[in-house]
Amino acid sequence: MEFKRRINADVAGSVAQLQAVMKKFLLKQKIYRILLRGKGLEFEAYRTYAPDDDSSTIDWKASKRSNSLLVKQFRDERNLKVVFIVDAGDNMIFGSQKKLKCEYAAELVAAFSHMIISTGDRAGIAFFSDEIKSFIKPGGGDKHFHRMIDILTDSATYGKPSNLRAGIDFAIDYLNKNIDSVVLVSDFINFDRTMVKPLATLAAKFETVALMVRDPLDDSMPKISSEFILEDPTTGQQLLVNPKVASESYEKLAIKQKRLIKEVCASNNIDLLELSTNESLIPGLPEFLKGRAVKKRKK
Repeated sequence: MEFKRRINADVAGSVAQLQAVMKKFLLKQKIYRILLRGKGLEFEAYRTYAPDDDSSTIDWKASKRSNSLLVKQFRDERNLKVVFIVDAGDNMIFGSQKKLKCEYAAELVAAFSHMIISTGDRAGIAFFSDEIKSFIKPGGGDKHFHRMIDILTDSATYGKPSNLRAGIDFAIDYLNKNIDSVVLVSDFINFDRTMVKPLATLAAKFETVALMVRDPLDDSMPKISSEFILEDPTTGQQLLVNPKVASESYEKLAIKQKRLIKEVCASNNIDLLELSTNESLIPGLPEFLKGRAVKKRKK
């Protein structure tokens, strides 16, 4: 029997942590479905504010007009379908911390997708490097979740040059309109202006969330005094680097690129969460989800 080599991802731990933090929020505030409701969920009517509603969900303008507290009610007759588009390129097999970026991202996707599936909705996943490597259609239940995790934690899933455009184009061209939301998971290291229009097209078609997972060395060079050699894993080309000379330019380029990503996401109503492998998923992910839900309720 051939055994698969697994990446170092604590799936059970990440699922349990998010579940513990989000449990009260999801059940008592009754606003889970607003997180990823997609573009197909339509406003139906206003209803009177109830004692167990979150006060942040009150529509103050409508309440003022009617002289009573009102919240928005949406027509929601079908299960949500969410697809994770996950970067599995060489760039994700990198890390200066306890976790490689792909391992950190695997825990992130595992926790997020488990929350979706355990709430009765459906999650799917697509992996890309220079092309789409595998795709699992949205589904529900424990068996489906474990099938996703099997590929997510298989070391053979990762490798080859990353082409973010391939992941975005796949979502635009092959995902049907029944998909409610798309979650892009990448370090976005290769994001440039050629991807601005495709990302805008994706956001126009689906409710889109971007989860950016980076290692500290993606944004700044190591604090060392001696020169070292960098090698491009795709071409084998080597470069002798003096960190004292290169550090400032390196950091400026990283800041410029991240600024572009933020601007494009903001202008296309894409919620962006930045995560670093030297920080825990908690409280970053749950706070992001809670903030997204509150913002959506206020619209």
